[in-house]
Amino acid sequence: MALLRMRNTKGSNLTEIERKIKRGNALRQGSVWQWIQWPLALLLLILSVCSVVWWLYTNSLDSDITETIAGQGELFSQARSYAVPCSEDYDNYKRYAGCTPQRCGRAVIDGVVTREEAQALRRLAERGLALAGSEGGASILDLHSGALSMGRQFVNIYRYFGDQIGEVFTEEDFLLYRDVRQRIQAVIAETFGLDVTLMFLTKPTFFSRINSTAAKTQHDEYWHPHIDKVTYGSFDYTSLLYLSDYGIDFTGGRFVFMDQNGNRTVEPRAGRVSFFSSGSENIHRVERVTWGTRYAITVSFTCDSELAISDPSLP
Repeated sequence: MALLRMRNTKGSNLTEIERKIKRGNALRQGSVWQWIQWPLALLLLILSVCSVVWWLYTNSLDSDITETIAGQGELFSQARSYAVPCSEDYDNYKRYAGCTPQRCGRAVIDGVVTREEAQALRRLAERGLALAGSEGGASILDLHSGALSMGRQFVNIYRYFGDQIGEVFTEEDFLLYRDVRQRIQAVIAETFGLDVTLMFLTKPTFFSRINSTAAKTQHDEYWHPHIDKVTYGSFDYTSLLYLSDYGIDFTGGRFVFMDQNGNRTVEPRAGRVSFFSSGSENIHRVERVTWGTRYAITVSFTCDSELAISDPSLP
């Protein structure tokens, strides 16, 4: 009996020892897993963040600038032009031989308006816009209609300020404005092979001042993509004369053509003229200005003589 009890005791001890060994192994495995799981979790987190960043980057490429067709530091004494297929927008309007776009495209030139002339026109804009201005980031001055941004609305500068206008503008200002307009019209006609006498200035043609102030009305939201022919109807050719320098007077504010295979941008330079056919072959937007002030003149042309406007003059 004693021998049997000794054997049972030994068997119990062995069983207890085996339990302890198994428990120890389990605890050690658990400790190892606890030691591994935090670095592994961190690695997975890093990989997840990298994946999200890469996804955002690759999906944002279409909305970013993919090609700069005219840098601020470049100088184009002759027009640099780019042909694009014409859209069907012009089929919705009466066509005019010798003027309605058949060769569509866009171009940039620095040799039509001098920097000194651009600076003189900028001073004209500064004097006019100093009379009022938008509460938001975008203000306009239209010398033709007299429209001037004032707060959240527009006033007629000639009626509102009356005799004071003669102290703000001079005859020389309007002569320079007309001369520059004629030169821009001539280079557009030459580039697109048009009869210049069949092109007519149309509205709206205006000075713009853009800064980084938050938008207060829909008129301040200048950055949305748009098509001039669809927006205005009268436009057949659009031009921008820049009166300030990208990267010097302001940042942001570049002009972006939005093409199916990538975006193309023009960096403003004082005296630079950018022009293009106004249909949906040239859908475009302006980047938000992030610093400083951007000055430009939009000069638009139509082929319909009934939609023509005259050059402005002092009342």
